[in-house]
Amino acid sequence: MTKKLEKLPIEPGNYLNREISWLRFNERVLAEAENPKNPLLERAKFLAIFESNLDEFYMVRVSGFIDQRDNGVTELTPDGLTPTAQLQLIREYAQPLRKRASACLQQLLKELAAAGLVVRKYAELSKKQQDALDAHFAKEVFPVCTPLKLYPSPSVPFISNRSLNLVVELDGKPGQTRLARVKIPTVVSRLVRIKGTRNEFALLEDVIRHNLGALFRGETILGAYEFRVIRDADIEIRELEAADLLSSVEESIRRRRFGDPVLLQCEASTPKPVLDRLLHLLELTNQDLFLIDSMIGMEVLWELYNADRPSLRYPPHVAYLRDSLSTPSSLLASIASRDVLVHHPFDSFRTVQAFFDAAAKDTSVIGIKATLYRVGSSSPVVESLLSAAQCDKQVTAMVELKARFDESNNLVWSRALERAGVHVTYGFPEMKTHCKLCQIVRREQGTIKSYAHIGTGNYNPVTARQYTDLGLFTDDPEVNEDVSELFNFLTGYSKQTTYRKLLVAPYNLREGIIERIEREAAIYAKTKKGRIVFKLNSLVDPEVVDALYEAQKTGLPVDLIVRGICCLRPGVEGMSDRIRVISIVGRFLEHSRIYYFENGGKPEALIGSADLMRRNLDRRIEVLVPVEDPAIVDHLLNGILEPCLRDNLKAWALRPDGTYVRCNPKPGEIEFDAQRFLIGHPSTKVLKR
Repeated sequence: MTKKLEKLPIEPGNYLNREISWLRFNERVLAEAENPKNPLLERAKFLAIFESNLDEFYMVRVSGFIDQRDNGVTELTPDGLTPTAQLQLIREYAQPLRKRASACLQQLLKELAAAGLVVRKYAELSKKQQDALDAHFAKEVFPVCTPLKLYPSPSVPFISNRSLNLVVELDGKPGQTRLARVKIPTVVSRLVRIKGTRNEFALLEDVIRHNLGALFRGETILGAYEFRVIRDADIEIRELEAADLLSSVEESIRRRRFGDPVLLQCEASTPKPVLDRLLHLLELTNQDLFLIDSMIGMEVLWELYNADRPSLRYPPHVAYLRDSLSTPSSLLASIASRDVLVHHPFDSFRTVQAFFDAAAKDTSVIGIKATLYRVGSSSPVVESLLSAAQCDKQVTAMVELKARFDESNNLVWSRALERAGVHVTYGFPEMKTHCKLCQIVRREQGTIKSYAHIGTGNYNPVTARQYTDLGLFTDDPEVNEDVSELFNFLTGYSKQTTYRKLLVAPYNLREGIIERIEREAAIYAKTKKGRIVFKLNSLVDPEVVDALYEAQKTGLPVDLIVRGICCLRPGVEGMSDRIRVISIVGRFLEHSRIYYFENGGKPEALIGSADLMRRNLDRRIEVLVPVEDPAIVDHLLNGILEPCLRDNLKAWALRPDGTYVRCNPKPGEIEFDAQRFLIGHPSTKVLKR
């Protein structure tokens, strides 16, 4: 262990604001929706992702600051803000960003219409087309629409989180307007095809708005306006809430539906008295209001994305599948000869599936252990575990019930696994198990041998086609012993906190990364040779940030590829002038984590599930595994990290003030898109076996 370098004091000016950094990430997502170089429907997809991201930000992060403010919390953020000041800063940044998204949508709909994919307003349709939509309303929509009294009413009806609604203004006594609420049903498509066309649609809310007379017979309708409520969804699982974790999770899912409102989104044309009444009913203020002058609830763009217009999307990508890695027997034989690295979505997820299939199909396999975090509603991985149990294999599954917004899926799968005889455990109430581990135990020539997969992403075939993730297959005895002991910790009463090769949070991961940073700085101070390159989703932890600041004072170059939140302030003279930070937002969501150190000519790389955030390092079970095959280490640097650093189409450079600038090609420089390059250079094709 090298001598620790002196720590910098925690100075607010050293750190960028976490929440604004996240909002700037979402701004980069919005920029891809605005980017005319992207296919039109891909731009629509980015806009839908932007809206979903912003919703979740309010549901989780903003709601947390509201709780802190209301409970009198005075603790400052690392950059020196109180909860009240933080909420004000978020509001000042988020509102203009949502207005920019509205302008983007209006422009995008015009361009889509010019390309023959049209969303039309009810009022501009012919009488025959309107009659057809009215008939659709009467047959399919009217039966599932239930108007509710909103005001005056003995009680306020519950308005579900993120649901799209119409507030209907009805004539009443002099000086008293009555309000009703109509929820836009989700059991029918929000895009209604216009009769006689192939790719022309009306919005369901527009159709309902023009048929409100059928819902309010004999009433005078003064107006109808769209609105949406975003609620607190940051419902944590607490140890004392229930005797067992299953019951606690079920109760928390129920409670989430009724979280307090944190944001009201309303159509910009909504009259002020109606806005004031909605705010009063929801116990919100004008500071919690977004007025939107375009579509509310842009998740409908996912429906549009699936329209039969392939020319308006990226060309289909078929992941590479190496024959020797496609079946359980050939995969295990390959791992026995040499470690195997897969890089999704460029490499097929079927290799990972073959590893799980070995548990059921390989008669020499006697057991399998796996962590399950977000496996999806349809999971071939879980089906393989069920099949293995039915074949009397020893099957253990560590199911993380607290995976936010995936709790229901995980409850369903955990019960199915238990019914099949799988040994299912649920981790710890106070910590999430976020590591991605699978281990197969096999009887070979009279001895027991283990094979492990350690990944950066979930065992989910859907996200494996959408996210960039890495997985290492290895039969290294020490790594497998570490994995076995970690499973004993996760599933039993082991108090194991030290490991041979793995870095495991919350025990030695932060310390292991900081020690390597300090070692690299010490080597550079002596030899003037060295380098650090990190690729991760978020860099927030002040201790790691300070270690990087201190290390670069020796002149050590540091390259950071941080997709989302980055609280490190790069390019400040004397503090971070040797640190470069870029972010890539492209066709696939960058999700892999790589930690690379030049290490005096003996390069070291680690991959795994951990980002450098306090929650990951202190309140989650995370794992990083050292990659020891020199060819794989070289590929991680030259085949993945360097292409990302070369990107001049989808990369953004972080400036000292926290803003980002797109990395455009310099004069005479060839355009380079890292993800496009990696499509043609998947790891299992480059690293020949």
